[in-house]
Amino acid sequence: MKRILTAAVLILVTLALVFCGPFWLFTLFCAIAAGLAFWEYLDIADAIGAQSPRIVSFVAFAAIYISIWKYPDFLTATVGAIALALLTYCTFHSPVDRILPDAASVYIGIIYVGLSFATLPLLFEQSNGPSLLLFLFVAVWSGDIAALYIGKAFGKHKLAPQLSPGKTWEGSLASLVASAFLTLFLLWVASFLTAHSVDNLSYPGSWFRWLVLAVIVNAAGQLGDLVESGLKRAAGIKDSGSLLPGHGGVLDRIDALLLAAPVLWYAHLAQQYF
Repeated sequence: MKRILTAAVLILVTLALVFCGPFWLFTLFCAIAAGLAFWEYLDIADAIGAQSPRIVSFVAFAAIYISIWKYPDFLTATVGAIALALLTYCTFHSPVDRILPDAASVYIGIIYVGLSFATLPLLFEQSNGPSLLLFLFVAVWSGDIAALYIGKAFGKHKLAPQLSPGKTWEGSLASLVASAFLTLFLLWVASFLTAHSVDNLSYPGSWFRWLVLAVIVNAAGQLGDLVESGLKRAAGIKDSGSLLPGHGGVLDRIDALLLAAPVLWYAHLAQQYF
């Protein structure tokens, strides 16, 4: 019950911000969620052997979201400057044998958690931003639910036992199918609303294009889940944290989005050239 209630609250808050919130508030929400997940990532990195400079790490992390909010054209330059700044800082503040590992572990976390999750505000800013984000959430969350219950009930063949012993090929396939089916339903809802002069949802192009994209985004989400599982397994922990009742840590909840959101963003950029 705790798991269901927590999920319901998070989904309602997220969708309310997507469809009703201003850009700055949605960006702030993403920054807070990613910041909490980043803290959990640093705990994992430290458990594996890093010595993360926390204050400097969060200053660098905040720079990503300030750039997204105020200076999006300078995002690439910001990411490059962060790399140089972290390496310089660790050169003078970390033990000599820890300079590169400390700087690298923090920088990877900023890219893995901070920059990846920052693609959500970038998607939000598009002309059909709320529609894109709803598509993303449907493709990922429906797959997560299907994989959990179908995998538990019928899963026999392990997907990646060295990373996540509980995941199965049956659950993975169910995730893809559920994502495709719910995407078709979402497209039908959008078409129905448009036919009745309600333009809240917009999915231009063929249904086949969105169906293929849903499968790709879902697959990226499953990979994101496995990536985080591998990090936790290396650190010898079950959950990244305990902040969310019934769900573990924030990183545990957004791990799929950390790969799925950038994939959708890159696909959205690519369609402008093809």
